[in-house]
Parts: sequence; structure tokens; C-alpha cells
Amino acid sequence: GLIPVPPGKIESGSASFDGQDLLQTTPRQLRDIRGRRISMIFQDPMTALNPYMTIGAQLMEPLRVHSNTSESEASQKAIEMLEAVGIQDAPQQMKAYPHQFSGGMRQRVVIAMALITEPDLLIADEPTTALDVTVQAQVLELINSMQKKKGMAVILVTHDLGVIAGTCDDVLVMYAGRICESASARDLFARQCHPYTKALLNSLPSMNTDGKELYSIPGMPPDLTRPIQGCPFAPRCEHAHDRCRAGSVHLQAIESSRATACIRVKEIAL
Repeated sequence: GLIPVPPGKIESGSASFDGQDLLQTTPRQLRDIRGRRISMIFQDPMTALNPYMTIGAQLMEPLRVHSNTSESEASQKAIEMLEAVGIQDAPQQMKAYPHQFSGGMRQRVVIAMALITEPDLLIADEPTTALDVTVQAQVLELINSMQKKKGMAVILVTHDLGVIAGTCDDVLVMYAGRICESASARDLFARQCHPYTKALLNSLPSMNTDGKELYSIPGMPPDLTRPIQGCPFAPRCEHAHDRCRAGSVHLQAIESSRATACIRVKEIAL
């Protein structure tokens, strides 16, 4: 992917897209897929943009590289995308450099860059972090409309449970780099089957707490530089048993469209 090998190293697993194993592709094949069929919105817009290139040049580059679009057509499409993500005076802003934009505006540019090629798969890493609520809603609506228009799949990486509830069909809850629960968004918010998911939702502030102390998950996340035995959430889990701390814990199906990595899921009532 984006990290050269070496120093990057693939220990296990696979990455398949449209029936193709991406780990077996050549750099040329991967270049044709990345940016055209698969796009990504990075979390930090400042490091995702080239400080030496204008906003317009960076928006036009994916179109020029991955299609036969002329410079004038690419420029017009770039202006339309800037307007779509809520940037005013788009033709003039095309001449600006990243340092002339605020963090929120840079984030909108990164989103426009990811969507401009109309990819088949969009990976969005915290796409609305630097945006106010109004623009956040506009951006999510833009992604949703493109998803419906082109059948684009979206992988949304976020800690915002409100965004998940409003936009996602299926949810993977991760802790310490591992999937601990998989379910539809509707089922997940109705009932949680892993102690971490339950604790996560319990820690959300509510308007109906009547002055009660806000719940917080005890303990600290594990040190990922050290091997983890058993369930990574066990040291912080009130339901943990000796079995949870030994051996390996895998994701197991408990319903037709639901899975959890808790070995005590049938013993505890969450």
C-alpha cells in the first residue's frame, strides 16, 4: 500500500478488492487501482496536501493521471467539487496554497480530492473531524449521494457514534487493533454483545442522566508494542474470567448477521 516493504511488513491476512488480491499486484497495477477505483480521505489534511502545489493543481492531478480528461475539463470538475464541499469562490480558491486555508477548509479539499474520480471504494478516516456540524452534514450528504449515484462502497473509520448511527449500514467495533464485535448499525445500538461495545455506549453523555456521574471505562488501553495474551480488553472488563486472559480469542458468529470476540457472550447478560 502506502508504506514501502521494507520497512513495512505484512505479517498475515489478505486484502482483496473486486476479487483481486491487492497484496499480489505489481506497483503499476496498484497505481491504476489506487486513486481511481479506491480513494482515501486522510485524517490529517495538512500532511495529506502538498504545500508546494496549488489547491487546483492537486485536485486536477487525479483526473489527469487516471483519465483522458483535458486540463480545462479537469479544472471545471475541480471547481465543481470545491463548491460541492462548501468552499466559496471556488475559481479563486483554486489558485491558493494549503497554508492559506484553515484546517476545516483543508479537510474539505482532501474530501474533494478523494471524490473527484468517483471511486468504487472510498476509505474515509475521520472525514468530519475538523468540520463544524453544518458542513459535516453537507459532506456526509455528499458522500451518501455519490454512494447512491455510483454504487460506491464506503469504509468509514470514526469514533463519532452519532455519525455511525446516521450513515452506516454495518459496523465493526475495534479495540487494540482487533475486531471485537460485528453487527448492523440498527442491531448494535439496540443491543451490545461485547463488554467493550457496551462500555463504549455507556460512556456517552446523555440528556437524561439526572446529574449522575458520567461512566468511564476503567484502566488504560494495552501497550501494542508487547504481545497480547487472550482478550485485549480483559484487564479492563468487569466480566473477565481466567479463560479470557489465556489462549486466543477469535471472532465467532452468534447470529446470522452478528459476531463477537467474547468467549463468555452466552454466560453474561449485557
